[in-house]
Amino acid sequence: MKFLSKIVFASLLVGTIFSLSVNANTLKDVQKRGYLICGVNTGLPGFSSADSTGKWSGIDVDVCRAVAAAVLGDASKVRYVPLTAKERFTALQSGEIDMLSRNTTWTETRDSSLGLNFAGVNFYDGQAFMVHKSLGVKSVLDLNGASICVQSGTTTELNLASYFASHGMTYKSVSYDTTAQVRNGYESGRCDAMTSDSSQLHALRTTLKHPNNSIILPQIISKEPLGPVVRQGDDVWFNIVKWSYNAMVAAEERGITSKNVDKLRATSKSPAIQRILSVQGRLCENLHLKKGCFYNIIKQVGNYGESYRRNVGMGSPLKIKRGLNALWENGGLQYSPPFK
Repeated sequence: MKFLSKIVFASLLVGTIFSLSVNANTLKDVQKRGYLICGVNTGLPGFSSADSTGKWSGIDVDVCRAVAAAVLGDASKVRYVPLTAKERFTALQSGEIDMLSRNTTWTETRDSSLGLNFAGVNFYDGQAFMVHKSLGVKSVLDLNGASICVQSGTTTELNLASYFASHGMTYKSVSYDTTAQVRNGYESGRCDAMTSDSSQLHALRTTLKHPNNSIILPQIISKEPLGPVVRQGDDVWFNIVKWSYNAMVAAEERGITSKNVDKLRATSKSPAIQRILSVQGRLCENLHLKKGCFYNIIKQVGNYGESYRRNVGMGSPLKIKRGLNALWENGGLQYSPPFK
């Protein structure tokens, strides 16, 4: 009887959680509150980090800003919540944040068992290794028996274990909760190498006291599609976040920038541009937003290429080449569904 009671209780609890999720209305909550609550990294240059004045910037931060611009008409109306890898999903599931934009890998397990939806891929990445030059290491295969700093609660841990096991190699894991702790452990000599997404290693290398004493090995051992995440059961909000990001990519595809958007809005005869900028059609209204929602994103945040360049590309200290994050027409994977 006690066993059956536990099953009934668990079923009721799951049903209640599912019902709350389905009945969620994040859009109304954000509009009533007057600002978006966005979960970000505790501090990763180029992706999400705060300066000495508390101003946040980064390619992930720009996704938050884009959603705020679309929903509230003001990209600055965002409250950022810095979260560790272990905290991020719980914060989203519990409703502490409206969305997560924190260099998070889209996986089957996360997409299917955590009650979450990934709204796109704003950075295609892969796991790599950074090592001290003094070791003379040229390849990941040279790291057999090495000590490796890694962040706990991430896909990085799983990839590390899988790669070394499949190659018959051993290693000593030195785990930390935050990115900063991983970097500090590596810099202090606690480990021979550190592993993370390649983009993250490029960012962390710039923060080392002696960056030229470390190299990032060329091998990539995994696929890491990173993107914004929302709760399942709220399709209106899911669509808003998804199409806010798509608008940034579509704008780059169409040559719309933060600098020429007003001119194109007034003079362009392209039906595609007119739809994106709300000159014709009801695309924003279809998302339950005011006319001009995508215009606000492009005007205040910029297109994807602008965001990439200033945060992680050639206009930033990271200087990461576009690679897989180039537009599809330039040999990359960034591609927006049609705005029709």
